[in-house]
Amino acid sequence: MSLRHSYTLIAPFYDAAIAAATRRARAGSAAWLKDRAPMRVLVSGVGTGLDLPHLPAGHDYVGLDFTAAMLHRSRPRAGRHNYRTVQGDAMRLPFRDHCFDCAILHLILAVVPDPRLCLLETARVLRSGGQLLVFDKFLKPGESARLRRLLNPLSRRIATRMDVVFEEVLANAPELELEWDEPALAGGWFRRLGLRKA
Repeated sequence: MSLRHSYTLIAPFYDAAIAAATRRARAGSAAWLKDRAPMRVLVSGVGTGLDLPHLPAGHDYVGLDFTAAMLHRSRPRAGRHNYRTVQGDAMRLPFRDHCFDCAILHLILAVVPDPRLCLLETARVLRSGGQLLVFDKFLKPGESARLRRLLNPLSRRIATRMDVVFEEVLANAPELELEWDEPALAGGWFRRLGLRKA
């Protein structure tokens, strides 16, 4: 089963599964945008739009997702935001270079088949000085996490990977500088990170 197919099937149940558990972490990450000058913001892997109610007004938001079913569910959550949706691949973004001031990657790097390519593409579309906000689950460098690794071959086909080490992904994007890294959920398995493009 492809990820596009599985996420089309789980779209109606996605919110019930993760909305409450991730609300605080999403809001904490999105708070960086508050009181900033107007920006063009990419929400990559926007899904059903769970981030949208936490995003401050005054910015132009573009929500990208692989499936039409997820994008359809995101639109009502946009409220009065200037928000448009684009169906596309986070590993092959359909945008020109340097066209966003900020990008949000919430629960997407551990979903895509190639998180390195996703991060590189995100860096490509960010302008110099642009901000990247990340929230996801990552193994720590050298962490064995036997159960997670054992479940990974199945989980990655259905919904998400459990073996992504952020530091390994970041090593392939030298123009991105890590500004903060803090635990968010599950004893630090989920983390919130802020990066800036040089």
